[in-house]
Amino acid sequence: MDAVLLALAAVWGAATGLLIPRAAYRFAVEPEEPWRTACPAGHPLTGPVRGWLGPARCGPCAAPPAPPAQATQDVPVPGAPAQAVPVPGAPVPEPQASTAPGTATRTTPTYAPNTLAPLVTVLACVALAAATGARPELVGWLVLAPVAVLLAVVDRRVHRLPDALTLPLAAAAVLLLGGAALLPGHAGSWTSGLLGGLALGGFYLLLFLINPNGMGFGDVKLALALGVALGWYGWTVLFLGGFAGFLFGAAYGLALVLLRRAGRRTGIPFGPFMVAGALTGVLLGALAG
Repeated sequence: MDAVLLALAAVWGAATGLLIPRAAYRFAVEPEEPWRTACPAGHPLTGPVRGWLGPARCGPCAAPPAPPAQATQDVPVPGAPAQAVPVPGAPVPEPQASTAPGTATRTTPTYAPNTLAPLVTVLACVALAAATGARPELVGWLVLAPVAVLLAVVDRRVHRLPDALTLPLAAAAVLLLGGAALLPGHAGSWTSGLLGGLALGGFYLLLFLINPNGMGFGDVKLALALGVALGWYGWTVLFLGGFAGFLFGAAYGLALVLLRRAGRRTGIPFGPFMVAGALTGVLLGALAG
């Protein structure tokens, strides 16, 4: 049974993880900019859910390029202007891409291929399944994990955590764990999860009010969902998971300073470390449950 559960978790992680690169590309825009609706080459992104679900590369970009036309020798016509005659074996010059403003050229999309996000999603889902076992809350963890990875990818790219992801993630955490609390065999407390979300979200809100330049409001909204997940297993897990996020972020920032790739005031995306810390806490709580 355990092997089947791990296999199902791996398949789920792979299926959802492969959808992350396209969604991350569409969400990774600066504030006040609309979500992307076309690939870097200008092709509209189509597919289920208005093009949000699909492989990283769009259909036209994923299609193999057409083979080059065979060079033929032109027969000169009396009275016609002289033209260059290709020499057999000589290289055929490539056509120049248009550089007119607004003209899309055939280029490799910047969002493809991204194998790290799918791999992380698979590993996270398998680890959650191994730690949680066949308990009801596992369904919630498997649903929340891909969205959390997507948020981490977007934040790493543009230092932004979109409301379109953070707020539904918090609502989904409350509903999924509320459903798990109604089933036998669960190892957590829905009430504790709600209080954990309020506690961690309130703590991040306090940090935001003290230093708005050092803590984004998107981090506050993400803390709501992560607090619900950590609080499910109790206050000790909430503290450990929250502290682990700060520890991971501090270690990353220190490494950048030592490598002289950043200064003390350089901003870093904190969302990935919040997610990593929460995953650590949930795994510890599931193993102890």
